[in-house]
Amino acid sequence: MSLTNNMDAALRILIADDHTVVRKGLIQILMDHFRGAQFTEASDGTELLLHAKRQNWDIIITDLSMPGKNGLDTLKQLNIEVPQIPVLVLSIHSEDQYAVRVLKAGASGYLTKESAPDELVKAVEQILKGHKYINNSVAEKLLYSVEKGHSGMPHELLSDREFDVLKLIASGKSVTEIAENLSLSVNTISTYRMRLLEKMQMRSSSELTHYALSNNLLN
Repeated sequence: MSLTNNMDAALRILIADDHTVVRKGLIQILMDHFRGAQFTEASDGTELLLHAKRQNWDIIITDLSMPGKNGLDTLKQLNIEVPQIPVLVLSIHSEDQYAVRVLKAGASGYLTKESAPDELVKAVEQILKGHKYINNSVAEKLLYSVEKGHSGMPHELLSDREFDVLKLIASGKSVTEIAENLSLSVNTISTYRMRLLEKMQMRSSSELTHYALSNNLLN
């Protein structure tokens, strides 16, 4: 008997995204395949964490970039508070930017929103069977990361928070604006900037910006 026939009626799926149209679209795709599944929606990281602890979900599908709490921080907190619930991350960011990071943070899979219409059902089925879901390019990148410690690109040496700061610098934000965005002090952001320059062996914010743009880190 198929997974769909066995599990549909019992499936509880929590979907988190700050755009209502995205949540409804994902639900429609999944409803067509997992008939009888129950869906609950969350619009930000705080709401996601609250819902996650209230029920024993079969799977959580969440965006990485939502208002409030940082996406990777939310994922790490989910992995601590409800480690038994698998999480599929669905993001506008390319696999090169975040796939390895979210898998290391405890996610069971990573999909770009662009590929979601074609791969979402397959990804959910794989994860519900207890497997990870990644495409071939991410699998190769993850293997190299495990073997070598990073993919060979300078930004792979950065911590998750440093990577966030790099992207915000490259998007033209000032130190003060970045501090407000991440709810950190200006001094802390200045320290992160110095670490970025040191780790990436660069001398200025303009060099960081050029690197980020050249490697499509803002897409």
